[in-house]
Amino acid sequence: MTLTFEDFPPGRYGTFGPRHVTRDEILAFAAEFDPQPMHLDEEAASKSMLRGLSGSGWHLCSLMMRMMADGFIARAASLGSPGVDEVRWLSPLRPGDDLTLDVDVVEARTSKSRPNLGIVKFKCTARNAKGEALCEMTSPILIERRAGAA
Repeated sequence: MTLTFEDFPPGRYGTFGPRHVTRDEILAFAAEFDPQPMHLDEEAASKSMLRGLSGSGWHLCSLMMRMMADGFIARAASLGSPGVDEVRWLSPLRPGDDLTLDVDVVEARTSKSRPNLGIVKFKCTARNAKGEALCEMTSPILIERRAGAA
């Protein structure tokens, strides 16, 4: 069943995961996309403000996007997103973390110019197994409305 705008009322949508993150993944992502010492070298990382090897914030955002896609976006009548309103990195992503993703709908409104679609604003919070929030992201997604809903 394809999820449409009407399937996303404001409130808690769901929790997705867990997704295990390995040291090798952290190192591979950092080597390719964010080659900073705190993401690549344990000794340098131990001397950084993060106090140990940590995944790139961009790696964490990529993992969150994958969890969203697997959790609901791939089944939704999504037309894409006009961007991300906010990303906040709150705590480091560590090797061995098991991530879960809490997804809330903070706003859902129909488009004034295109009544066949709605704009759903999601707030996603990635947490480790201890329940600590690692990252918060708020982003609108354009989603088709059910046939006849407009």
